[in-house]
Amino acid sequence: MPETTGTSAAVPFTRIAVMGTGAVGGYFGGMLARAGLDVTFIARPATADFITRKGLRIDSANFHEALRVKATADLAAVKDAELILFCVKTLDTDSVAASLKPFVKSKAIVVSLQNGVDNADRIRAAGLDGFPAVVYVAASVPERGRIKHDARGDLAIGGEANRLADLQRIAATFTQAGVPCEISQNIDTALWSKFVFNCALNAISAIAQVGYGTVGTEQWGRECAIAAAKETIAVGRAVGVQLPEDEIIAKLIAFAQKMGEVRSSTAQDIAKGKRTEADDLNGYVVRRGAEFGVPTPVNHTLTALLKLIETRL
Repeated sequence: MPETTGTSAAVPFTRIAVMGTGAVGGYFGGMLARAGLDVTFIARPATADFITRKGLRIDSANFHEALRVKATADLAAVKDAELILFCVKTLDTDSVAASLKPFVKSKAIVVSLQNGVDNADRIRAAGLDGFPAVVYVAASVPERGRIKHDARGDLAIGGEANRLADLQRIAATFTQAGVPCEISQNIDTALWSKFVFNCALNAISAIAQVGYGTVGTEQWGRECAIAAAKETIAVGRAVGVQLPEDEIIAKLIAFAQKMGEVRSSTAQDIAKGKRTEADDLNGYVVRRGAEFGVPTPVNHTLTALLKLIETRL
């Protein structure tokens, strides 16, 4: 169960760097900057230049605002940060973490706001102090420097029991900015539950170029999503994570139907001619399934189709 006791007394971080200024980094970093915290965005040169000149615009259901923020393409800008939001695509996790390592000060905390279930481990393997987070947000980047926020915008974070004080500071930082942030006592279950949603919906939305609502409503899409979810749950259980299948699938279909024409981040990547996170979503299920002898034919097919689409991007 989530645990938030004590976060109100924790002292928030004030110097923050956001590594990757896509939909997730732009939204959550933007919320922190909007609250008056010292936030530096690290982005590709063209994006950093645009944000420096024009600002970062967030179009939300709750507000529309252009924020004047600091942005740069220089990784050395993380050197003074106490908290680093790690928001790059999963295919770049290893290389970016290794590139950041020389510039990150020893006591800085890195929080992975990414899809997938193993990013924090990969960040720690690079020598950084990585914490996992589960991101619940529907957002996109319709044009450079603009974040379109469609729904939710909350987080769950977790880590070892002896790091509670650090977790409380992270949660307090987001809470101060109006971002709900829970401390989960079972972050692996939370990560895998979200992962099931990603594996069941993202690839189908991308391959068919349709919104979540269509996947959850149309029989063929719904049955395919449920099959992918069941495989992913079976692999998660084999890994050792407790996942209630009926409950997760019921929530999955309700979520998809509620989201209407919102499309997955994978669909957005394909529409923009970018590589997808297939290897770290459905492909990860296939690899781990092979390790434990769990059949994953639906996830294998979805991965194969995404990889074939990538050959023409």
